[in-house]
Amino acid sequence: MSEYDEICLEYFLKHQLQLFDEKVAKNPEEAEEFLEDCMAVVCQDIQEVRAYFEEEGADITQMSNEDLEEASEVFPLPDGRYLVVEA
Repeated sequence: MSEYDEICLEYFLKHQLQLFDEKVAKNPEEAEEFLEDCMAVVCQDIQEVRAYFEEEGADITQMSNEDLEEASEVFPLPDGRYLVVEA
């Protein structure tokens, strides 16, 4: 089973233009394939998002949690989790 559930896929489909100039997926299957190719991650909370970026070597020490939530590659899911998609 994929880590990208229906909530992740639908939210990404509706909000993908926050990160990309044009749509990269038209349906949940394409969204799932794209997220897998990008190795997008689902984080349980904003602290996990921060830990992910720190692990990746991003300099986010000056960013508040609100700044992180507003980053174009961070998709705050309706259930409180976060989808992180690095283009």
